[in-house]
Amino acid sequence: MPQPLPEKAADTSPEQPWPVRVLSLKIADYIDRMSQLWVEGQVVQFSPRGGTAYLTLRDPDVDMSLSVSVSMNAVNAMPTPLAQGARVVVQAKPTFWTKRGTMQLEARQIRPVGIGDLLARVEILGRLLAAEGLFDADRKRPLPFLPNRVGLITGRSSAAERDVVENARRRWPAVRFEIREVAVQGSAAVTEIVAALGSLDADPTVDVIVIARGGGALEELLPFSNEAMVRAVSQARTPVISAIGHEVDRPLLDLVADWRASTPTDAGKRVVPDAAHESGTVSQARERLTRALARRLETERRGLRATVSRPVMADPTAIVRVRRDELVALRTRSAGRVGARLHRAADQVEHLRRQVTALSPQSTLERGYAVVQHRDGAVVMDHDDVEVDELLRVRVARGDFGVRPVTTVADAADADGEVDGAPSGGTAVRARKKRPSRRAAS
Repeated sequence: MPQPLPEKAADTSPEQPWPVRVLSLKIADYIDRMSQLWVEGQVVQFSPRGGTAYLTLRDPDVDMSLSVSVSMNAVNAMPTPLAQGARVVVQAKPTFWTKRGTMQLEARQIRPVGIGDLLARVEILGRLLAAEGLFDADRKRPLPFLPNRVGLITGRSSAAERDVVENARRRWPAVRFEIREVAVQGSAAVTEIVAALGSLDADPTVDVIVIARGGGALEELLPFSNEAMVRAVSQARTPVISAIGHEVDRPLLDLVADWRASTPTDAGKRVVPDAAHESGTVSQARERLTRALARRLETERRGLRATVSRPVMADPTAIVRVRRDELVALRTRSAGRVGARLHRAADQVEHLRRQVTALSPQSTLERGYAVVQHRDGAVVMDHDDVEVDELLRVRVARGDFGVRPVTTVADAADADGEVDGAPSGGTAVRARKKRPSRRAAS
């Protein structure tokens, strides 16, 4: 006997699984209990078939879509014809087709989203992104003066592409482009533009990226106010130029881009410098530099002439002669002072020599004095030291000789009161003639 099937999905197991039909019926039953709801989306496919129209609604921000079936009566009741790319709100009831295993919405009503509603939603999104700081001026990057390569994201074979490329090459003929042709309106626009932006941003040879599109209705420009695109531009490392529509068109891409061009033509003029203008600027700078150098040379030339016209430059040896004369005068003064100093020093030496001569023992001897010495060389200082017949040495100015005293002065005084030539208290000596020689003295 077969076992009963589990009532709940949590009760299933490898031994007791649900057949596909049971799962389909369970899903259909669950979805059938859902209430009616209103859903917003973009029509990416519209196929009327008899009394029923089949739509594909896509979320504008992400790549997700649902199938919707709606009666042609509801479609015909719309104030404007339903077209592909339109933004609509649909009152629908989710249904599940068990045979195909697919879900779709059965629409009861369908209404277009008005321009006012779209603008209001764009304004709300802009305020939210501005509060996050995505539009702040301090996060915007400067554009390169002369990019190595320009990335261009634009429509396929569009006038915007021609405007950017032709105006850029007219200004700078050597400019190089890396072009990505994508859908610039419709359901695939956001996805393709974001993918192209990522590709160009990852290319190291691309220095700036231009996103360009010509003018169009508000609905056609809505992809450039899409949150996903705005955030992708804010996260790009390469500077981005927004060139969407005309001057009056202001999608959110203009606010987040690093520079906003009023038109694609304006972007072509801004992305590269003007070669003629830069050449003129270089020529003007060269002329100013030439004039400045000429003025500087003339100033230096006048200074050189003034320097050469000075007397010292007219006769370069004059300053040498003056210094030479000063040097000769200094040498003469120095020689004179040194001579005078030497002369005074010689006089002082002579004076000292004369003093020394006058005070020397020889000078005393020259005046008639003599030095009497004992045989051992001791000078006779006292007559009591002399003995009778003692051999004494007498040194005079020119030589010496020996003498022997015959008596003392005291003995002579006793005899006749004095001795010829000797004062009282002296010593009388008997001189014996001999030649003045050191041998006689010894």
